[in-house]
Amino acid sequence: MNAMMNRSLLPFFVIGLLACNPPKAVVVAPPVAYAPSVIPDPEAELSQMGVDAVLWQSTSAEVYWIYQQAYAHAKEKLAKNLATESAKPAAVVVDIDETVLDNSPYQVGAIRNARTFDQADWKVWTDKASAAASPGALDFLLHTKSLGCEVFYITNRDIRERASTLKNLNDLGFPFADEAHLLLMDGASDKTERRANVSATHRIVLMVGDQLRDFDERFKDRAANYGKGVVDAMADSLSNYFILLPNPMYGTYRDAIQGKESDAERLRRTEEWFQRNGK
Repeated sequence: MNAMMNRSLLPFFVIGLLACNPPKAVVVAPPVAYAPSVIPDPEAELSQMGVDAVLWQSTSAEVYWIYQQAYAHAKEKLAKNLATESAKPAAVVVDIDETVLDNSPYQVGAIRNARTFDQADWKVWTDKASAAASPGALDFLLHTKSLGCEVFYITNRDIRERASTLKNLNDLGFPFADEAHLLLMDGASDKTERRANVSATHRIVLMVGDQLRDFDERFKDRAANYGKGVVDAMADSLSNYFILLPNPMYGTYRDAIQGKESDAERLRRTEEWFQRNGK
């Protein structure tokens, strides 16, 4: 009997407990919208994309040998081309950056600071006049001078970098490092007119550069198959009169993909290229 009474009173006992201790309301937090922990920075992303190129250019034994091999080949072409007589004095035309001077430390610093190319930063670097000679470059140009051939430096460094560029070249012992033989950029990057000025007084027997535009401005056009058809069309001239050096860090090849507008636009075009061309 007592057991039955206890069981009958149980529901009232539970109800009493609930009345004394009402359940607490459960608060459900609203869903949190996804937000990336790091806001994308186009300049930093573009800078990071150049890591492999800068590592390869600045440290690899492959680049070290390619330069020496190229300049050894330049001596052979020079000897062959000088065998043809001319009333004009002979001249070799060379680019400067990544041709006779190594600026990879500037590129390393840009990546370390998550920066892309900046003219003010670049001038800070060139003002130091501390770039090292590219492998094989000094030996080749001293050899060129020994053969009675002048050297002209046609560069797209700005005219405001004249003094530091001459100091850098002279400190390293490069021949013909004077104002008469240094043709800097004064406005347009097209080197055609400056090459023509040299041709007016000299016979250009060889050109050396890290961009095909150091040989002919027609290589600026990369609209059709990235300019490879122009290479095929000019293969004979290239073979006889031009030495090309490696430089994956910057140049017309990259501008053809990215353009030369804002970092955000360049990043967008780069990503689109990979979307279209990935397999």
